[in-house]
Amino acid sequence: MASPSALHTLIDLASKESDESAKRLGLTLRISEDAEQKLNLLLQYRDDYALRCQSNLAAGISTTHFNNFQEFMHKLDQAIAGQQKVVSDAKDRTLQARAAWLACEQKKMSFVTLAARADKETARLELWRDQKQNDEYAARRTLNKPNLS
Repeated sequence: MASPSALHTLIDLASKESDESAKRLGLTLRISEDAEQKLNLLLQYRDDYALRCQSNLAAGISTTHFNNFQEFMHKLDQAIAGQQKVVSDAKDRTLQARAAWLACEQKKMSFVTLAARADKETARLELWRDQKQNDEYAARRTLNKPNLS
């Protein structure tokens, strides 16, 4: 079994790695949330623009305005599709970052478990040495005790 100091060094290193991984996970979560907010804004803008154009159509608009509307809606749809891809990619990166963080945490906990076992074994050996020392001391006292009979 590795020495307790080596295990504590490994725990410290694994903790730092886990902290860095948690920071990366937090960053990917923020990026993913930002991407979703942008997508929602685009969708809302598209809906608002379509409603506004529908009311203009009811009032009557020229074919030039109608063609401009269709062209702009097409560009909005392309932007929405692109943002949906960004959201999908961000979610994938978040899943990967979460898996990496969980792996780091698992590694750290393995070292913690090993260190706890090593500490328990050290305590058991110390207790055994103390008991042996006490037994030897008691045996010497009994041997060196003067016989009063």
